[in-house]
Amino acid sequence: MECPPRRHRLIALRPRFLLDTHIIVRWLSESARLSREQARVLNDATRTGEPVALSGISLLEIAVLFARGRHRMKSTPAELLGTLDDNPAFQVLPITVDIATEVATMGGTLSDPADRAIVATARVHRLRLITSDQRIIESRLVAIVD
Repeated sequence: MECPPRRHRLIALRPRFLLDTHIIVRWLSESARLSREQARVLNDATRTGEPVALSGISLLEIAVLFARGRHRMKSTPAELLGTLDDNPAFQVLPITVDIATEVATMGGTLSDPADRAIVATARVHRLRLITSDQRIIESRLVAIVD
């Protein structure tokens, strides 16, 4: 993925979208697997220099994918995680007390703790979640781009 043009990096834009972990991996390694709408939103963000957000829990999920050998990435874990940390196109949102509290109030619709943290992050920061995860989509807990 290319960095946004330099002139756009000088403007501190607030993200409107949060990427689910599988969307991060697809975008960086298999972008043809993104839906038409997902690709359009991500291409528009890149073109305009708008950052996209990801939850800190996604960094852990990506690390686990590498540890289990369940990925198709050509980069090393350090390279990929470094890109997510250093590239101004990405804004990593940490898990905070507000997000943990939101996880506690969401009920039992989602059982995966990472999914719950990602959805809670989107809700707390009022971001649309870019996901293809049917459980999250069907939960109707957050606005999505699918």
